[in-house]
Amino acid sequence: MCKHLKQDYSLSLQILCQNEIYMKKYPCVLSIAGSDCSGGAGIQADLKTISALGGYAATAITAITVQNTLGVRAIHPVPPVYVRGQIEAVMEDIRPDAVKIGMINDVEIVEAIASCLRTYRPRFVVFDPVMVSTSGHRLIEEDAISALTRELMPLASLITPNLSEAEVLTEHCISNVDTMKAAASELLKFGCGSVLLKGGHLEGDKMCDVLQTAGEDKPHLFISDKIESKNTHGTGCTLSSAIATFLALGYDMPQAVEHAKAYVTKGIHAGKDVHIGEGHGPLNHFYAPVPMKTMK
Repeated sequence: MCKHLKQDYSLSLQILCQNEIYMKKYPCVLSIAGSDCSGGAGIQADLKTISALGGYAATAITAITVQNTLGVRAIHPVPPVYVRGQIEAVMEDIRPDAVKIGMINDVEIVEAIASCLRTYRPRFVVFDPVMVSTSGHRLIEEDAISALTRELMPLASLITPNLSEAEVLTEHCISNVDTMKAAASELLKFGCGSVLLKGGHLEGDKMCDVLQTAGEDKPHLFISDKIESKNTHGTGCTLSSAIATFLALGYDMPQAVEHAKAYVTKGIHAGKDVHIGEGHGPLNHFYAPVPMKTMK
C-alpha cells in the first residue's frame, strides 16, 4: 500500500474511532422540581438518586423552598419564564432520556412545563404530583390542581400519587387495596400511560403499591413489609426519580418500578438509625452507589 493510501486509511480509522467514542452517552434524567435547602427532598433528592443509580442528572428548578426536617417555612416559585428557559436549555443541548416532574405550585409554571413537553416530546415523563410534604405542609395552590390534571397528566408516561393525593384527584376515599385498584384505574382517565398508586399509609404491617397501565386489565401489585423509621423525608421524590432513571437505562415500566422500589426500601433501611435534624430525616441515597453508565 503506498504511503498516501496508508495515511488516508489511518485518518479514516481515527475518525471512525472518534465517532464511536462520541456515540456513547450517559443515561440522562431531567428533574423539574422544587429545591429543598435541607437536602432531603426535591431537586436535591433527585440529584442524589439519579447519580447513585448511574445516571446523569440535569435540573430545572420550579421553586425555592425554605424548609428543614421539621417542616416547610416558605415557598418561593421561580418565574415561569425562567422555568421554561431552564428546560429549553437542557432539551436543546443534552436531550434527556427521561423527565421527572415533582413539585409545581403555580398554574403558569404548569403551563410552561406542559408547553415544553409538547414541543420536545421526551420519551419518558414520570410525574409525582406532590401536594403535601412529609411534615404535612400543603405545597400546591388549589387552582394548580386542575391545571395538573388538564395540562400535565395527559403527557405523563407514569404518575405516582400517594393515597392522600389520589383522594384529592379522584374525590374518593381510599382505604384498602380494592379501592386503590379502583382509584388507579380512575386516574388513567386523565390520560397518563400508567399510574403507580403508593399505599404506604394504609393500615397494617404490609404496604402495597398498585401499578395500573392503560390497556391492561390487571394491575401489578408490589407488596412489602413496612419499615419503622422516621427518616422518610423525600421518599416520594426519590422513588419517582429512581423510576425515571431505570426507564432511561432501558427497563420496561414494571421492571423500573420494581427496581426503584427496591432501591428506596434499601435506602430507608440504611438510613433508619441515622440522626439528621430533629424531625423527619432523609433516607441513605448512597448506600450502594454504582458508577455512571454509558449507553449508545
